[in-house]
Amino acid sequence: MTGGVIRLFLGLAATAFLAAAPVLAIAQEFAPSGGAPAVGLDLPSFSSFAPAVDPGAPLALTTGGEITLSAKLTEEGADISRGLVWRVFGQAAGPDGKLPLIASAQGGTAVFNLAPGGYLVHASYGRAGATKRISVGRENKSESLVLDAGGLKLDATLAGGVRIPPAKLKFSIYEAEPDAGSERALIIPDVSPNSVVRLNSGTYHIVSTYGSVNAVIRSDIRIEAGKLTEATVEHHAAELTLKLVREAGGEAIADTSWSVLSSSGDPVREVVGAFASLVLAEGDYTIIAKNKDRIYQRDFTVVGGRNQDVEVLATEANAVIDMEGAD
Repeated sequence: MTGGVIRLFLGLAATAFLAAAPVLAIAQEFAPSGGAPAVGLDLPSFSSFAPAVDPGAPLALTTGGEITLSAKLTEEGADISRGLVWRVFGQAAGPDGKLPLIASAQGGTAVFNLAPGGYLVHASYGRAGATKRISVGRENKSESLVLDAGGLKLDATLAGGVRIPPAKLKFSIYEAEPDAGSERALIIPDVSPNSVVRLNSGTYHIVSTYGSVNAVIRSDIRIEAGKLTEATVEHHAAELTLKLVREAGGEAIADTSWSVLSSSGDPVREVVGAFASLVLAEGDYTIIAKNKDRIYQRDFTVVGGRNQDVEVLATEANAVIDMEGAD
């Protein structure tokens, strides 16, 4: 089979939190589909990124049968050669109610020497994982786990395909559906653009945030086993620099505090500084500047993809409150 990726382009309005549908999708096999992780096992909660035991320590307390463990993305796929974290648990809970960790290893295929008996084996590959119950005897044997997992790479642009600076862009990955009466469970926060995240196959809810105010896009994306999904969302937003000036094109006045209100009058953001930079979603706003005992305001429309300086003139025409004259 030939390798490949799934590419999705999601065009969305920045002021609405709507599930997005792909505009463009191209899919090829990255590895053959199929397989599913072991299900129906009642396991304690443990982190996919818990540190392994000391590599110099023995993998088991008692010499017994040798077992070789391997994992793959799909039933017909090749064994994963690196990036795995293996954990072997005993089946009897300890005094704390948790299953004891017997041995662990990192890398690809792992070999353990375990005392005869039953164990639970968990393989983690990024945030993808699978668990399997195994039985160890005196004879050497092999076991394989199918992760049923794929990869996800996320990015975002402005209208017209303009790239967003990576430092101002982040993603969060949530479960697709919230539990009854609760919010969606957060799986991975603060994912950097163009980084590959490994996940079990299924649908996930993705939140893309440009800046730190209200430029937010939400979409649902499906991950297929053995495939890399590349998804790009489009933000309708712009980066603005606010300046209070005495005349058009003049120097910015220091010690100015700013309030940004939505078209309905709701507070959006407050910031302090002669040059106040922020990213806002496309729409209409009222900008209020306070300097010493005077307050000035200006109505302004943000156009997606049009970054610019916004000047508020410190004139009588724009002054709305004289604090010294107020009761």
